[in-house]
Amino acid sequence: MATRSPICTVVGHIDHGKSSILDKIRGTAIVAGEAGQITQAIGASIIPASVILAHCADLLKKLGIQLTLPGLLFIDTPGHAAFTHLRKRGGNLADIAIVVVDINEGIKSQTVECIEILKHYKTPFLLAANKIDLLPGWQTKKEALLACIQKQPESVQRLLDTKLYELVGKLSQYGFNSERFDRVDDFTKQIAIVPVSAKTGEGIAELLMVMAGLAQKYLAGELEVSEKGAAKGTILEIKEDKGLGKTMDAILYDGMLKEGDTIVVGSLGEPIVAKVKALFEPLPLEEMRDRKSKFKRIKKVTAATGVKISAPGTEEAVAGMPLRSAKAEDVERVKEEIQKEVEEVLLETDPEGLVIKADSLGSLEALMTLLREKHIQIRKASIGNITKKDIADADSCGEKDPLMAVVLGFNVSLLPGVQSSPVKVLTDAVIYTLIEKFEEWQDTERKRQETSELDVVTKPCKIQLMKGYVFRQSNPAVVGVDVLMGTLKVGTTLMKKDGHALTTVKGIQMDQENIEKAEKGKQVAVSLDRVMVGRQIVEGDVLYSYVSEEDFRKMKELKQHLNQQDKDVLKEIASIMRKENPMWGV
Repeated sequence: MATRSPICTVVGHIDHGKSSILDKIRGTAIVAGEAGQITQAIGASIIPASVILAHCADLLKKLGIQLTLPGLLFIDTPGHAAFTHLRKRGGNLADIAIVVVDINEGIKSQTVECIEILKHYKTPFLLAANKIDLLPGWQTKKEALLACIQKQPESVQRLLDTKLYELVGKLSQYGFNSERFDRVDDFTKQIAIVPVSAKTGEGIAELLMVMAGLAQKYLAGELEVSEKGAAKGTILEIKEDKGLGKTMDAILYDGMLKEGDTIVVGSLGEPIVAKVKALFEPLPLEEMRDRKSKFKRIKKVTAATGVKISAPGTEEAVAGMPLRSAKAEDVERVKEEIQKEVEEVLLETDPEGLVIKADSLGSLEALMTLLREKHIQIRKASIGNITKKDIADADSCGEKDPLMAVVLGFNVSLLPGVQSSPVKVLTDAVIYTLIEKFEEWQDTERKRQETSELDVVTKPCKIQLMKGYVFRQSNPAVVGVDVLMGTLKVGTTLMKKDGHALTTVKGIQMDQENIEKAEKGKQVAVSLDRVMVGRQIVEGDVLYSYVSEEDFRKMKELKQHLNQQDKDVLKEIASIMRKENPMWGV
């Protein structure tokens, strides 16, 4: 049995500094190359024991901790908690986690979701209170964190304590007892909070020390691996490498993988069976997503680590898919297990709903999780660029619900030559922005549909026949009217206060010009059929638009699109109608 590096995941709210903290440790700048400055794919970095010792040897010595771990394997996840749902990735895969919080902004909704997922998986975690350098009055010191804190002005020390205890109070709401790391009595019962600055490096040594110390002390039994065990991993990315062709970057989280081993890999079709031709390991501190990373060829690799795999026949493998090694007699069983795992994501899940596409299985799961949280149904979820069939599927969904006539694409694009009309296609390389785009489109489309529904109902209005402005008594009667409330339109049926349809507006004129409608305050000439002035109507009469019960109910449903005077006229019309039928419009 051997001890593997603990798998550490870094999670938290968007822009709170997850990647920046790892960049400070690695001395790299992964953040700068990300779409929208947000980590959008789960990367991996091997932090060897020598680097941990270089950062915090003095601290470990003071505490009497002898580092026995081979190092730490960091999985750098995007900010939203949905990413920690990923099967054998994020919170599920991690042995231990760092939850990053901006000390000035505190715990946000996405932070809470991260914590809830880690709690669900019973994954131990510590909290990095980042951006202490932005506390008003903070003075950066090139020394140990606690000494640095003690040398801050008293006002800054008080502010730091206030911010930390706000975090303590918030964590207690979610069932966690927490404290600043140097004040923790029992690490099995309290969450350690480490103040840090990814920018200046303050607290980074202490963060590494607590991380390594906790993993070494409390996870020792879980970190033992058998070199004879079957390899289990997750594909991070498929790449075209010069001289090698397509290779797979993967995280191995269990067992050992050797050159010549048979592997089973998930794909969009049947699982792929192939033989490992070559293995390559990133050099320490290299980030596997960085295409300039240097790799060395190895004969075998043991969990937990990141590894580049060359295996002819795996060209159709997809990022995010599970990977297993298997003996000849176990291949069929392993294929069945992987097929079941993949189908849980790719199967059409609802009779009706959205069509969604993503660049990897993991991204697809993340997108599905976000939509599920909002109770949005998904009819079809698949991997790859948006095709003609995706548009057709979304179009058929839109026939029953126009708000579902949309394809969401995360990190993918519409294939050349594919016409998207009449379907709305929304794509983005940042998952949060994609969800926001969808919600904005739905809101806009919903308002448009509701407004168009109002266009076909009888608009409420109240008019008065002006005295001295009878231009013709009948066939049709032409009179001057004052629009008291609402909007008078050509074609509107009018009634008196008895609630019975009386006449229809055949035409409206203003300044000798024909117009289609007249709003409140306008004085216009109208022609009215089936009435004679002096009989059915007289000068000074007040008339209302005759609103059917069906139209009234429709306007009541869409009252948010009506102005106050329309609502007031409707109330008057309803009271007139309820004289004969008390339940009218109810």
